[in-house]
Amino acid sequence: MKLTWQAVVARRMHRHGLLDPFEAVVDAVRAMCGAHAQIASAGETSVALRVDGATRATVQQDGELVKTFGPRGTVHLLPVDDLAMWTGALSALPSGGGQPEPIRMTPDQLAQVVDAIGDALADAVLTVDELTEEVVRRTGEWARTPTIPAFQGAWARWRQAVHVAAHAGVLCHGPLRGRLTTYTNPHRLRPFEPMPADKALSELLHRYLSAYGPATPQQFARWLSVPPTTVKRYFADLPQVELGGSPAWLAPGDEEFPDHSAEDVRLLPYFDAYGVGSFPRELLFPGGAFERATARGQAGNYPLLLVDGVVAGVWHQKKSGRTLNVTVEALRPLNRRRRRLLDTEVDRLGAILGGTPSLILGPVTVGPHA
Repeated sequence: MKLTWQAVVARRMHRHGLLDPFEAVVDAVRAMCGAHAQIASAGETSVALRVDGATRATVQQDGELVKTFGPRGTVHLLPVDDLAMWTGALSALPSGGGQPEPIRMTPDQLAQVVDAIGDALADAVLTVDELTEEVVRRTGEWARTPTIPAFQGAWARWRQAVHVAAHAGVLCHGPLRGRLTTYTNPHRLRPFEPMPADKALSELLHRYLSAYGPATPQQFARWLSVPPTTVKRYFADLPQVELGGSPAWLAPGDEEFPDHSAEDVRLLPYFDAYGVGSFPRELLFPGGAFERATARGQAGNYPLLLVDGVVAGVWHQKKSGRTLNVTVEALRPLNRRRRRLLDTEVDRLGAILGGTPSLILGPVTVGPHA
């Protein structure tokens, strides 16, 4: 079966709730294969945009989500009920080496720290400093040594194990204590048992293909930040199609595509799942969008203007009192209809972020992550 890019884009937009919004927050997050939440406001906005009538507060208060370390070792919002799959899949992937040799913990030290984290958090919610004391008490002073380069100095050696502990299912974020991050054990939210690795990775692949398919082993591996050889065998026996003259794969029994294009205008925040997980990059970011809205092909560094499902510019928002100033840099002219759709989208952002929106069409002068 040969697929057109327009059909692929339309299906992805539907699957992501960007054409027809979801009714429940957890359904949106599950459909996205997790929401990147390294920047909390961006992650919450990303989800709220996909849910009818939702705001950041709606996402923050949803009891079906957990904030933890997801694909690529980055902070994500994930459904609590999906932790068995996520931990089973992510704990089976290679770590990629992490810190350089003088800093890196040995496998035995890593295992000690993960066990210590799980034990310390079994019945507690702890800040980083509190967890440091508990880990050191259970392992030794070597775990406290400042070795990991950080914004202001260096972090303790044990902290390179944080995402490993999350993937093992013994650590997740707890509620903020003032402005301090806390950690707890996800089993306190809902007991679960990690899925066997092969079953979990197969399930995760099928969900990824549902949201972002068709895709190749190389693209799925890039999304996970692992070598393609790690995941290639899970594509065996999957339905194969042709996109742009190249082979790509779909999940079993999921071969329906719409016969219409995705005619809409959307504003997606930093690290939105649609931009990060979608390939081929050169089709999603056509022409000048590739240079303007990616970092050498890496997506997520800029908020994205989507026109009919593909990137057509970047944008930036800045709050001043109650006013939400939204600057949109379109890389091609917007006709009257698309300008009306953009106005509607800016109004929606204002409702999500709790501000009175003001739209400016013009160049975005700030850099990435601004």
